[in-house]
Amino acid sequence: MSGRLPRLAQTTMRHVRRIVVFVRRKIVSFNELWRYSLQFRVTVSTLALSSAVVFVLGMVLQNQITDRLLETKENAAIAQTRAVVETAANELIGVGAESPEALTARMNNALKKISSTTTSQDGAGSAAGTFEPVLAAGGRDQSSRPVAAGPYDKVPVRLRQFVETEQLSTLIHTVTEPDGGKTTYLIVGAPLSTMINPLQLYLLYPLTSEQNTVSTVQNTLLVGGLVLLLLLAGITNLVTRQVVRPVRQAAAAAEQFAGGDLDQRLAVLGEDDLAKLAVSYNEMAASIQGQIRQLEDFGGLQRRFTSDVSHELRTPLTTVRMAADVLHASREQFPAGLARSTELLVDELDRFEALLGDLLEISRLDAGVEELSAELIDVRPIATRAVEQVRVIAGNAGSSVELVLPDEEAPAEVDARRVERILRNLLANAVDHSEGNPVVLTLAVNETAVAITVRDRGVGLRPGEAELVFNRFWRADPSRNRRTGGTGLGLAISQEDARLHGGVLDAWGETGHGACFRLVLPRQQDTPMGESPLVLPPPDHKATDTHGSPSGLLEVRPAPDAILAEPEEVGR
Repeated sequence: MSGRLPRLAQTTMRHVRRIVVFVRRKIVSFNELWRYSLQFRVTVSTLALSSAVVFVLGMVLQNQITDRLLETKENAAIAQTRAVVETAANELIGVGAESPEALTARMNNALKKISSTTTSQDGAGSAAGTFEPVLAAGGRDQSSRPVAAGPYDKVPVRLRQFVETEQLSTLIHTVTEPDGGKTTYLIVGAPLSTMINPLQLYLLYPLTSEQNTVSTVQNTLLVGGLVLLLLLAGITNLVTRQVVRPVRQAAAAAEQFAGGDLDQRLAVLGEDDLAKLAVSYNEMAASIQGQIRQLEDFGGLQRRFTSDVSHELRTPLTTVRMAADVLHASREQFPAGLARSTELLVDELDRFEALLGDLLEISRLDAGVEELSAELIDVRPIATRAVEQVRVIAGNAGSSVELVLPDEEAPAEVDARRVERILRNLLANAVDHSEGNPVVLTLAVNETAVAITVRDRGVGLRPGEAELVFNRFWRADPSRNRRTGGTGLGLAISQEDARLHGGVLDAWGETGHGACFRLVLPRQQDTPMGESPLVLPPPDHKATDTHGSPSGLLEVRPAPDAILAEPEEVGR
């Protein structure tokens, strides 16, 4: 027996847990339907409000019907009781100080006379229905139990007290029958004041028929209310569906339109408000489609123009380059001013060639013909080579470049040439705006992504400029002297290279606190890169220390844990 109780408790707990899980699932499903389905929300709301209205209306009708039935019953019972009082008074004339036995016999005869006599001369008797008469002799001054004929025990004490004081009174009282059943009576009590001894007459009217009528009314109201609620729910669902279906179709069409299906349109049925909505949507879609095609045509012409101009400039540039190289080789034979002009010509030709190369690269990226030559390699040597390539520029600008690398390898599937070009552009841009302060390149990896940040403490970026720095030929301060002589397309090409990898290149900056560019790439192609291991803005963005290392010094140190991003900080 002691072993069965724990097993029974465990079984009960399992059943309770299953019930709890089932209820939770139903609640979650209901919440999802409530949030995402307008049709379900309107139907449930209408059903709830209708239920409240039907309940209140049913209660009012039930109370009104019950009150009218009891009022009619009571009026008829009082009228019949008064007629019965006259009959009983005639039968009990001359009652005096008889013995209790003789008094009981006369009262029994009176009860028989009352039961057999029809007292419907005013039509009240038929409305009151059957009754059980009770006669009692005695008053409130008598200490012993009164002499009574009929079911005197069914009369409640509080009613007796009122009748014994010569008052006609009524009371609804429920009596427990000998067989255990319960019967509700409307009891009317009246005094018989014409006798020597005080007598009381009680008529017990069963309310069985009235209770049956009330029960029938309740059942009718309940069934009618349920049917009405079901009909209202169905009608509401149907009407709401007629309104929601076009909205859903419009939402689906808008989603397909946003996905690139510019020919998606709505069917126009009728001339109502929903038809006007469909017409307006179709006109809007046609207008947007026309504008998109115009922009695509214009963009195509622009890209074609850029590509054609770049290619056409190659031939004269080659000729000019050959002539400039000849002049530059013979510059020592020229006067000082002419020799200097030759050097400037060669420098500008170098910049012009770089600009043409960037324009051709932008054209290929815009046309979508560039392919990614990704291979699984360690990213750390790429970062080191990029830093080595900007050492001379950093030395001329009076800045130092610090390289923060992890101790372990950072393998990733990347195009080494493109990643190196991205880092070189970022480092050159940071050196150009560092104002002689140190530039820090940090590399970190996690399970899904590799991140590289280039941090400077120069002039920084004003609010809103972080999104503009990747625009083509955009400069934060056009009047500012440039040291690197860039083409204005480096950051735009870098962003396209990052997108080609499936990664992200973004920027942060504050005036007086420098800027930070972050490159995040997936470690495996065709795999989501997840969270970045480095945060943006950087953790030290509020620091004001601007002293750096000696000019052109390359420092390599392991990545501190303080720079690594916590998962909840990613994307700030």
